[in-house]
Amino acid sequence: MKQKVNGVTLFYEVAGNGQPLLLIHGNGEDHTIFDEAVAHLKPHFTCYAIDSRDHGQSSKVEALHYADMAKDICVFMENLNLRDVVFYGFSDGGIVGLLAALQTDRIAAMILSGANLYPHGMTDEIYALIEEDYQKTGSTKSLMMLREPNIADWQLKKLLLPTLVLAGTADLIKDEHTRHIAQTLPNSRLHILKGEGHETYIIHSTVVAGEILRFLGKPTGLPVPEYETNA
Repeated sequence: MKQKVNGVTLFYEVAGNGQPLLLIHGNGEDHTIFDEAVAHLKPHFTCYAIDSRDHGQSSKVEALHYADMAKDICVFMENLNLRDVVFYGFSDGGIVGLLAALQTDRIAAMILSGANLYPHGMTDEIYALIEEDYQKTGSTKSLMMLREPNIADWQLKKLLLPTLVLAGTADLIKDEHTRHIAQTLPNSRLHILKGEGHETYIIHSTVVAGEILRFLGKPTGLPVPEYETNA
C-alpha cells in the first residue's frame, strides 16, 4: 500500500488486528526485515511495516534528514487517523521514533533498538567506517548518520510515555550511550541482550517480537532471551 505524506510517498504493508503498531527499519533496509516478527505480532496488533523515505519502495530523495523522516511518520498517523500507537524503531527507526514522539500525542508507547542521540553515540570504529563509505560513495544515507541526529537530554525528559530501550552486548552503539538514553527517559526500561549485535535479534528474527509483546503485557509463546541487563 502507499500513502502520500510530507511531499513523498511511503510504501507500507498492513497485517493483523488491534492496537496500531508501527515498525520502522534502520538505515539501508526496508520493511521486509520484520516479516518474521509480524507473524507473531499480528494476532495482537494491526502492524504497519513502513519503508522510510529513500528506502525500499518509498520515494527517493536528494537529501536525507531524520527530522523529515519523523514528520513523515507523524503525517502518516494523521492521514490514517491512528491513535494510541505503539512505535517500534530499529537504529535509524529508533531515532525517528524519538523525534516523532516529541511532535505528536498519537504515540502511546515506544520500543527502541540501537538508537543514538548524536553521531558519536556510535562506536568510534563504526563512525570511521561510515565516514570512509561516504568519502568513497557520497551516500546520502551515510552523510545523515555522520551529521545527525542531535537530540538533547532536555528533549528526552519531555517524553513521559512508557519506553523499552533495547541493545545487544555487541551493539554498534556505545553501551554507555544506550544506558544514558534509558536513564534519561523518565518512564523507561532497559534490556541489554546477551550475545546479540546491533541487528542480530531484529532482522528476520522473532526475538524482537517477544520483546515487544512482553513489554506490552501480551502472551508470546516465544523464548525469553538472556539479558546482561534487565532493568
